[in-house]
Order: sequence, then structure tokens, then C-alpha cells
Amino acid sequence: MNITGNVISGQVTGDTAKQLSERFGRIMQDRASFSINRMDTSISRSKQLESAIPASKIAALSSGEFVGMVADDPDCKIELKSFHCEIQNNHQSLKLEQEGYKPLLSD
Repeated sequence: MNITGNVISGQVTGDTAKQLSERFGRIMQDRASFSINRMDTSISRSKQLESAIPASKIAALSSGEFVGMVADDPDCKIELKSFHCEIQNNHQSLKLEQEGYKPLLSD
């Protein structure tokens, strides 16, 4: 896993999810907290370094969801390398296509 350029994963748990999360890196997240009391309301804003794709999210992926990271090269740099995506099938079209399948001929 340490020399792999492109990484694509579905749902995994435990150490594998943790390793993938660490590989995808961290991003700065804006945080806001509100404090309300009888006399005053205050808002506190901060920035915090968080996992780009947390292990908990990787462990909870549904069927058809993937996370990953793609490699680039010096001649063709990719700005957004990490991703979280979902396959969206058109089940009606797939059914129509399958209905048109012809049976395999056996000898």
C-alpha cells in the first residue's frame, strides 16, 4: 500500500479505514461555536485541521460509494486528487438492456 499511486476503496473498517484516512490527508475546516447566556450571546470562530475523509466515513460507505486518491505526474498535475463519489445507475435502462441479451449458444 505504501507504493500505490492510485487508491480506490469501498467500505472498510478498522486499521484499513484508519490507514486510508491518514493517506488522504487533512484539510483546514472552519468552526463556529455559539455561547448563549442570560445577558449575552457570543460567537467564536476558529480553524481546525481535520481528516479530509475520516475513517468513520470510510467505514460507513454504502453500496456503490467509493473514496480514493489518484496519482498525477509532473506533466499533467491534478489539483483535486482525493474524492468521495457514488455510482448512479439508471436501473430502468439497465433492465431494458438486459432484456435484449441473447442466450449463449453451447456446443
